[in-house]
Amino acid sequence: MKKYTTKRTSWYKLDLSANVYPTLQRKNFSSVYRISVTLKEPIQPDLLQQAVDRTLPRFPTFKTALRRGLFWRYLEPNSRPGPFVRPDIQNPCMPMDFRSDGRYLIRIYYYQKRISLEVFHSLSDGNGALCLLRTIVAVYLRLQGHEIPDGCGVLNLDEEPSPGELEDAYLKYATSKFCPPRRQGRAYRVRGTPEPLHTLNIICGVIPVDRLLAVTRQYKVSVTEYLNAVLLYALLKKQAADGVFREKPLKLAMPVNLRNFFPSETLRNFITMVYPSIDPRMGDYSFQDILTQVHHYMRYYINDKFLNADITTNAITQQNPLIRIIPLFIKDFVVKRFYIRVQDCQSSAGLTNLGIITLSEEMQKYVDRFDVLMGHPFSARTNCAIISYQNTLTVNFASCIKETDVERNFFRKLVQDGIPVKIETNRNM
Repeated sequence: MKKYTTKRTSWYKLDLSANVYPTLQRKNFSSVYRISVTLKEPIQPDLLQQAVDRTLPRFPTFKTALRRGLFWRYLEPNSRPGPFVRPDIQNPCMPMDFRSDGRYLIRIYYYQKRISLEVFHSLSDGNGALCLLRTIVAVYLRLQGHEIPDGCGVLNLDEEPSPGELEDAYLKYATSKFCPPRRQGRAYRVRGTPEPLHTLNIICGVIPVDRLLAVTRQYKVSVTEYLNAVLLYALLKKQAADGVFREKPLKLAMPVNLRNFFPSETLRNFITMVYPSIDPRMGDYSFQDILTQVHHYMRYYINDKFLNADITTNAITQQNPLIRIIPLFIKDFVVKRFYIRVQDCQSSAGLTNLGIITLSEEMQKYVDRFDVLMGHPFSARTNCAIISYQNTLTVNFASCIKETDVERNFFRKLVQDGIPVKIETNRNM
């Protein structure tokens, strides 16, 4: 294997999005998400460890440890042994101890035919992590003797990482002359019975893509628009069933992949949030009403101009000379209070869609499906994560409460629309 000769940086500044995640870390919350791939043959742990060891040096921002400075945190190259693959656990996305496991901020698990990659969000968003996972799987299959080419999200291990893969794309593309206000107003919050510490309840719905597409074509909307509307509909029914004294707006926090709008190849974070919503205080909403509102919201807000303005707001804040010289412990206190009192209250649930996964023809024959999991919600609510591969789309809900009303309403609506759903869960049913 080629040894890289280009001189690399001795450390990496956290990107614009990454700074907030270590600040919010606590014993019952960590910004860890999971992407899994299920193969068609049982996993060989020894070969998987070799694949991880060979692949990780090609992704220098993942082979790092988190360090704390006087004014900012940063990522430092990590030459410690690891990360080591391990058998899977019942409750994934556990909080990360930045000082254990060789200080790595990723974990790799295996179970039967499944490989799971868990990533602390300061390293990358789901698109960057997906590139790492696909490359690990490609190297693993090569070690089994299969001919797997580069491309389709699999990087060449003999190539030096390009500057574009390592860049903070926020600062590069935040050029708007207008900064929209951040505050969105409070949203309805799901209440429930907390589970014991570190318990993550997962409910997964496995859906045939062709049947889903038939329904979305009838409604004349995209898959993302339809699933957003279904989740808002489920939350609307939940709020009505709660019999709340005063209704509140229902809002979803949905990350948007900015690579679809700006020509960046970064493997770090490059997303921003949009908030599809309805307000039941304005009157009764049918599902068609919700779908129409979500459809027009998406078409109006998800474009390069609005998204540029949104990330420019964050960039200007971080680059403010006064903020730059404030000690880190004060920044942490202010950011945490702002998130608890303002940001976390702006959404009723989270929904992320990693979209359609493509693989080379040579690799497709060995891969059965993909899954994505958002991990522990910051507060008592449910988070929804979606990914599709070939004719299989998976919808994974993750929550830390016992009640499953939102998930039940969601999948019941899909079935009512003629979409078959196979349910999987880590709960004791």
